[in-house]
Amino acid sequence: MTFDQLWAGWRSSYVSSVFSDPTETRPMIGAPIPGSAPLTGEIASICVFCAILASTESDDIRQVIYSGAKTIVVLNAFPYANGHVLVLPKRHVDEIESLEEDESIELWNVTRDAIVAIKRAYGPDGLNIGANLGRPAGAGIPAHLHLHVLPRWTGDTNFMTSVASVRVLPEALPASFKKLRDAWPT
Repeated sequence: MTFDQLWAGWRSSYVSSVFSDPTETRPMIGAPIPGSAPLTGEIASICVFCAILASTESDDIRQVIYSGAKTIVVLNAFPYANGHVLVLPKRHVDEIESLEEDESIELWNVTRDAIVAIKRAYGPDGLNIGANLGRPAGAGIPAHLHLHVLPRWTGDTNFMTSVASVRVLPEALPASFKKLRDAWPT
C-alpha cells in the first residue's frame, strides 16, 4: 500500500514558536479576557486559565460551564468539535501528581459530569478524554493542568484540522455554552 504525503505547513509556525527549553513557559497567544481582574506576578503573564478564574465577568462571557470548590469547566475557545470542554483545577498546578487528594477526586468527578452533560446535549457516538502534559506532548498551556473532553461521531470531520487547517463547527460557542449548561447534571 502506498501513502500520499499530506503536508500540514501551518504546524510549522506553531512548532517553531515553542521554546527549545521545555521547562520554559510562555504566554498563551490570544487576547486578554475583557474585564479580567488584574493578576500579579509570573502567573499573570503566562496563564489564561488563571485569568479566567480571576475575571469578574459573568460565566457566559468567560464560558464557564461549571464551577466547583476545586475545579472549573470551560468551553475550549478553539474546539475540535462542538461541545469540547476543558476541566481544570482552580489551583495553578502543572502536573497530575501535584494535585492534592481532594483536587484529584473532584477533577475526575467533574470530568464524569462533563461526559454526562456532553452525552445529554449532543448524543455523540463516542468521546475523547485526554491531557497533553508538557509542551512536547502538545500542551498549548502546559503550566496549568487541564483535561480535554469532547464528543465524537462516526464519520466526523475532525481530520480537516490536519489536512486543511480547517475545523468544521456548525454551532457557535454561545449555543454550545447554553446546551452544556442546560444539560449539566445537578
